[in-house]
Amino acid sequence: MKFGLMSANLMGNVEGTAAGELARAAEEVGFHSIWAVEHAVVPVEYASTYPYDEGGRLFKGASQLDHSDPLIWLAFAAAATSKIRLATGILILPQRNPLIAAKEIASLDRLSNGRLDLGIGVGWLREEFEALGVPFEARGARTDEYLRALRVLWSETEAEFHGEFVDFAPVYCQPKPTQESIPILVGGHSDRAARRAGELGDVFFPAERPVDTLASLHLAAKRYAEEAGRDPSSIELWTSSPGDNEHLEQLIEAGVTQVMVPARPAEQLEDRYSQLIADYGSEAPS
Repeated sequence: MKFGLMSANLMGNVEGTAAGELARAAEEVGFHSIWAVEHAVVPVEYASTYPYDEGGRLFKGASQLDHSDPLIWLAFAAAATSKIRLATGILILPQRNPLIAAKEIASLDRLSNGRLDLGIGVGWLREEFEALGVPFEARGARTDEYLRALRVLWSETEAEFHGEFVDFAPVYCQPKPTQESIPILVGGHSDRAARRAGELGDVFFPAERPVDTLASLHLAAKRYAEEAGRDPSSIELWTSSPGDNEHLEQLIEAGVTQVMVPARPAEQLEDRYSQLIADYGSEAPS
Protein backbone atom coordinates (compact mmCIF):
# COMPACT_ATOMS: atom_id res chain seq x y z
CA MET A 1 0.00 0.00 0.00
CA LYS A 2 1.15 3.52 -0.85
CA PHE A 3 0.49 6.54 1.36
CA GLY A 4 -0.53 10.07 0.45
CA LEU A 5 -0.65 13.15 2.67
CA MET A 6 -4.00 14.83 2.11
CA SER A 7 -5.27 18.42 2.43
CA ALA A 8 -1.73 19.77 2.60
CA ASN A 9 -2.54 23.24 1.21
CA LEU A 10 -4.54 24.51 4.20
CA MET A 11 -3.98 26.82 7.17
CA GLY A 12 -0.32 27.54 7.93
CA ASN A 13 0.82 25.69 4.85
CA VAL A 14 -0.36 28.53 2.62
CA GLU A 15 2.92 30.23 3.61
CA GLY A 16 5.89 29.42 1.41
CA THR A 17 8.28 28.37 4.16
CA ALA A 18 5.78 25.99 5.75
CA ALA A 19 4.68 24.58 2.39
CA GLY A 20 8.23 23.77 1.38
CA GLU A 21 9.05 22.22 4.75
CA LEU A 22 5.94 20.04 4.67
CA ALA A 23 6.54 18.82 1.11
CA ARG A 24 10.18 17.98 1.83
CA ALA A 25 9.29 16.24 5.10
CA ALA A 26 6.60 14.14 3.38
CA GLU A 27 9.10 13.05 0.74
CA GLU A 28 11.75 12.19 3.34
CA VAL A 29 9.33 10.17 5.50
CA GLY A 30 8.38 8.04 2.48
CA PHE A 31 5.01 9.35 1.34
CA HIS A 32 4.18 8.42 -2.24
CA SER A 33 2.14 11.59 -2.82
CA ILE A 34 1.09 14.91 -1.36
CA TRP A 35 -2.42 16.26 -1.98
CA ALA A 36 -4.03 19.67 -2.37
CA VAL A 37 -7.78 20.29 -2.11
CA GLU A 38 -9.96 22.96 -3.72
CA HIS A 39 -12.71 25.43 -3.03
CA ALA A 40 -12.42 28.68 -4.97
CA VAL A 41 -14.79 30.32 -2.49
CA VAL A 42 -17.06 29.17 0.32
CA PRO A 43 -20.29 31.17 0.61
CA VAL A 44 -20.99 32.63 4.04
CA GLU A 45 -24.46 31.06 3.94
CA TYR A 46 -25.25 27.83 2.14
CA ALA A 47 -28.11 25.32 2.09
CA SER A 48 -26.23 22.58 0.21
CA THR A 49 -25.55 19.35 2.09
CA TYR A 50 -21.90 18.50 2.66
CA PRO A 51 -21.76 14.80 1.69
CA TYR A 52 -18.81 13.79 3.88
CA ASP A 53 -20.27 14.53 7.32
CA GLU A 54 -23.37 13.12 8.99
CA GLY A 55 -24.47 16.62 9.91
CA GLY A 56 -24.26 17.76 6.30
CA ARG A 57 -22.06 20.76 7.14
CA LEU A 58 -18.40 21.62 6.84
CA PHE A 59 -16.74 21.41 10.23
CA LYS A 60 -16.86 24.57 12.33
CA GLY A 61 -14.43 27.15 11.05
CA ALA A 62 -13.67 25.30 7.81
CA SER A 63 -15.26 27.97 5.65
CA GLN A 64 -12.72 30.56 6.78
CA LEU A 65 -9.55 28.44 6.70
CA ASP A 66 -6.69 29.73 4.60
CA HIS A 67 -6.86 27.56 1.49
CA SER A 68 -4.39 27.93 -1.39
CA ASP A 69 -5.21 27.21 -5.01
CA PRO A 70 -4.21 23.56 -5.49
CA LEU A 71 -2.32 23.89 -8.77
CA ILE A 72 -0.28 26.88 -7.61
CA TRP A 73 0.45 25.22 -4.26
CA LEU A 74 1.56 21.99 -5.94
CA ALA A 75 3.84 23.93 -8.29
CA PHE A 76 5.54 25.37 -5.21
CA ALA A 77 5.76 21.90 -3.66
CA ALA A 78 7.25 20.58 -6.89
CA ALA A 79 10.08 23.09 -6.66
CA ALA A 80 10.83 21.98 -3.08
CA THR A 81 10.97 18.24 -3.89
CA SER A 82 12.28 15.83 -6.50
CA LYS A 83 10.28 12.60 -6.44
CA ILE A 84 7.03 12.74 -4.42
CA ARG A 85 3.88 12.60 -6.56
CA LEU A 86 1.71 15.74 -6.62
CA ALA A 87 -2.05 15.19 -6.53
CA THR A 88 -5.15 17.34 -6.64
CA GLY A 89 -7.66 15.89 -4.26
CA ILE A 90 -9.87 17.06 -5.77
CA LEU A 91 -9.98 19.73 -8.47
CA ILE A 92 -13.58 20.83 -9.07
CA LEU A 93 -13.29 20.42 -12.81
CA PRO A 94 -16.67 21.77 -14.02
CA GLN A 95 -15.88 25.15 -12.43
CA ARG A 96 -12.84 25.67 -14.69
CA ASN A 97 -12.49 26.62 -18.33
CA PRO A 98 -11.19 23.36 -19.83
CA LEU A 99 -8.74 25.00 -22.24
CA ILE A 100 -7.16 27.09 -19.49
CA ALA A 101 -7.18 24.07 -17.19
CA ALA A 102 -5.45 21.96 -19.84
CA LYS A 103 -2.62 24.48 -20.07
CA GLU A 104 -2.29 24.91 -16.29
CA ILE A 105 -2.26 21.16 -15.66
CA ALA A 106 0.19 20.40 -18.45
CA SER A 107 2.44 23.24 -17.26
CA LEU A 108 2.52 21.77 -13.75
CA ASP A 109 3.29 18.32 -15.12
CA ARG A 110 6.21 19.75 -17.11
CA LEU A 111 7.55 21.80 -14.19
CA SER A 112 7.42 18.74 -11.91
CA ASN A 113 9.01 16.38 -14.45
CA GLY A 114 5.86 14.30 -14.82
CA ARG A 115 4.79 13.93 -11.20
CA LEU A 116 1.16 15.07 -11.39
CA ASP A 117 -1.86 12.93 -10.51
CA LEU A 118 -5.05 14.78 -11.47
CA GLY A 119 -7.84 14.13 -9.00
CA ILE A 120 -11.15 15.59 -10.17
CA GLY A 121 -14.71 15.79 -8.89
CA VAL A 122 -18.00 17.40 -9.80
CA GLY A 123 -18.46 19.46 -6.62
CA TRP A 124 -21.33 19.59 -4.15
CA LEU A 125 -21.69 23.25 -3.12
CA ARG A 126 -24.36 24.81 -5.33
CA GLU A 127 -23.82 28.26 -3.85
CA GLU A 128 -20.14 28.16 -4.83
CA PHE A 129 -21.11 27.43 -8.45
CA GLU A 130 -23.60 30.31 -8.33
CA ALA A 131 -20.94 32.71 -7.04
CA LEU A 132 -18.67 31.67 -9.90
CA GLY A 133 -21.42 31.98 -12.51
CA VAL A 134 -21.19 28.29 -13.45
CA PRO A 135 -24.34 26.14 -13.86
CA PHE A 136 -24.69 23.58 -11.07
CA GLU A 137 -27.05 21.39 -13.08
CA ALA A 138 -25.49 18.95 -15.53
CA ARG A 139 -22.12 19.38 -13.83
CA GLY A 140 -21.57 15.62 -14.14
CA ALA A 141 -22.06 15.62 -17.90
CA ARG A 142 -19.96 18.77 -18.13
CA THR A 143 -17.15 17.05 -16.19
CA ASP A 144 -17.22 14.01 -18.47
CA GLU A 145 -16.94 16.19 -21.55
CA TYR A 146 -14.19 18.32 -20.02
CA LEU A 147 -12.16 15.17 -19.32
CA ARG A 148 -12.46 14.10 -22.93
CA ALA A 149 -11.48 17.58 -24.10
CA LEU A 150 -8.43 17.61 -21.80
CA ARG A 151 -7.21 14.35 -23.28
CA VAL A 152 -7.53 15.80 -26.79
CA LEU A 153 -5.73 19.02 -25.85
CA TRP A 154 -2.86 17.10 -24.26
CA SER A 155 -2.40 14.54 -27.02
CA GLU A 156 -3.09 16.25 -30.35
CA THR A 157 -0.87 18.89 -31.95
CA GLU A 158 -3.83 20.59 -33.60
CA ALA A 159 -6.53 19.91 -31.05
CA GLU A 160 -10.19 20.15 -32.00
CA PHE A 161 -13.31 19.29 -30.01
CA HIS A 162 -17.02 19.70 -30.61
CA GLY A 163 -19.41 18.86 -27.80
CA GLU A 164 -22.35 20.19 -25.83
CA PHE A 165 -20.28 22.13 -23.28
CA VAL A 166 -16.93 22.45 -25.08
CA ASP A 167 -16.64 23.49 -28.70
CA PHE A 168 -13.49 24.75 -30.36
CA ALA A 169 -11.91 24.69 -33.81
CA PRO A 170 -8.32 23.44 -34.16
CA VAL A 171 -5.95 25.08 -31.67
CA TYR A 172 -2.38 24.65 -30.47
CA CYS A 173 -2.28 24.07 -26.71
CA GLN A 174 1.31 24.02 -25.46
CA PRO A 175 3.15 22.71 -23.56
CA LYS A 176 2.12 19.09 -23.68
CA PRO A 177 2.46 17.12 -20.42
CA THR A 178 5.65 15.23 -19.63
CA GLN A 179 3.61 12.10 -18.91
CA GLU A 180 2.18 10.39 -21.95
CA SER A 181 -1.10 10.18 -20.05
CA ILE A 182 -1.66 12.17 -16.85
CA PRO A 183 -3.39 9.80 -14.39
CA ILE A 184 -7.02 10.80 -13.81
CA LEU A 185 -8.30 10.11 -10.30
CA VAL A 186 -12.09 10.30 -10.13
CA GLY A 187 -13.52 11.39 -6.80
CA GLY A 188 -17.03 10.67 -5.59
CA HIS A 189 -19.04 7.90 -3.98
CA SER A 190 -22.04 7.44 -6.29
CA ASP A 191 -22.76 4.99 -9.07
CA ARG A 192 -22.35 7.87 -11.52
CA ALA A 193 -18.87 8.53 -10.14
CA ALA A 194 -18.07 4.82 -10.49
CA ARG A 195 -19.16 4.98 -14.13
CA ARG A 196 -16.99 8.07 -14.71
CA ALA A 197 -14.00 6.28 -13.17
CA GLY A 198 -14.58 3.18 -15.26
CA GLU A 199 -15.12 4.98 -18.54
CA LEU A 200 -12.70 7.91 -18.23
CA GLY A 201 -10.42 7.47 -15.23
CA ASP A 202 -7.40 5.55 -14.06
CA VAL A 203 -8.22 5.53 -10.35
CA PHE A 204 -11.49 5.59 -8.42
CA PHE A 205 -11.09 7.73 -5.31
CA PRO A 206 -14.14 7.63 -3.03
CA ALA A 207 -13.66 9.51 0.23
CA GLU A 208 -13.62 7.45 3.41
CA ARG A 209 -16.55 5.03 3.38
CA PRO A 210 -17.38 1.65 4.99
CA VAL A 211 -15.04 -0.96 3.57
CA ASP A 212 -17.81 -3.04 1.99
CA THR A 213 -19.13 0.10 0.27
CA LEU A 214 -15.68 0.84 -1.15
CA ALA A 215 -15.39 -2.71 -2.47
CA SER A 216 -18.79 -2.57 -4.18
CA LEU A 217 -18.03 0.83 -5.73
CA HIS A 218 -14.76 -0.54 -7.07
CA LEU A 219 -16.55 -3.52 -8.60
CA ALA A 220 -18.99 -1.14 -10.27
CA ALA A 221 -16.15 0.98 -11.69
CA LYS A 222 -14.46 -2.12 -13.10
CA ARG A 223 -17.74 -3.30 -14.62
CA TYR A 224 -18.22 0.06 -16.34
CA ALA A 225 -14.62 -0.08 -17.58
CA GLU A 226 -15.24 -3.47 -19.15
CA GLU A 227 -18.46 -2.25 -20.77
CA ALA A 228 -16.48 0.65 -22.24
CA GLY A 229 -13.92 -1.74 -23.73
CA ARG A 230 -11.24 -0.90 -21.19
CA ASP A 231 -9.18 -3.24 -19.00
CA PRO A 232 -11.10 -3.42 -15.70
CA SER A 233 -8.01 -4.54 -13.79
CA SER A 234 -6.35 -1.21 -14.61
CA ILE A 235 -8.79 0.78 -12.43
CA GLU A 236 -7.17 1.25 -9.03
CA LEU A 237 -9.02 2.00 -5.79
CA TRP A 238 -7.70 4.74 -3.49
CA THR A 239 -9.35 6.27 -0.44
CA SER A 240 -8.71 8.22 2.75
CA SER A 241 -8.23 6.90 6.27
CA PRO A 242 -7.43 8.19 9.75
CA GLY A 243 -4.46 5.84 9.58
CA ASP A 244 -5.12 3.27 12.29
CA ASN A 245 -3.76 -0.24 11.75
CA GLU A 246 -7.06 -2.13 11.85
CA HIS A 247 -8.65 0.11 9.24
CA LEU A 248 -5.62 -0.10 6.97
CA GLU A 249 -5.70 -3.89 7.07
CA GLN A 250 -9.36 -3.84 6.07
CA LEU A 251 -8.61 -1.48 3.20
CA ILE A 252 -5.85 -3.73 1.91
CA GLU A 253 -8.29 -6.66 1.89
CA ALA A 254 -10.78 -4.51 -0.04
CA GLY A 255 -8.21 -3.86 -2.77
CA VAL A 256 -7.16 -0.31 -1.87
CA THR A 257 -3.69 0.41 -3.26
CA GLN A 258 -3.13 3.94 -1.94
CA VAL A 259 -4.52 5.59 1.17
CA MET A 260 -4.51 9.28 2.05
CA VAL A 261 -3.97 10.23 5.69
CA PRO A 262 -4.42 13.61 7.41
CA ALA A 263 -1.69 16.20 7.09
CA ARG A 264 0.28 17.15 10.18
CA PRO A 265 2.89 19.87 10.70
CA ALA A 266 6.20 18.98 9.06
CA GLU A 267 7.94 18.36 12.37
CA GLN A 268 5.30 15.77 13.38
CA LEU A 269 5.26 13.65 10.21
CA GLU A 270 8.10 11.30 11.09
CA ASP A 271 6.80 10.47 14.57
CA ARG A 272 3.22 9.99 13.35
CA TYR A 273 3.70 8.18 10.07
CA SER A 274 7.18 6.73 9.49
CA GLN A 275 6.49 3.46 11.33
CA LEU A 276 3.06 3.15 9.73
CA ILE A 277 4.58 3.51 6.27
CA ALA A 278 7.31 1.01 7.12
CA ASP A 279 4.81 -1.53 8.48
CA TYR A 280 2.49 -1.41 5.48
CA GLY A 281 5.11 -1.35 2.75
CA SER A 282 4.42 1.95 1.04
CA GLU A 283 6.30 2.42 -2.22
CA ALA A 284 7.86 5.86 -2.27
CA PRO A 285 8.58 7.02 -5.82
CA SER A 286 12.25 6.81 -6.78
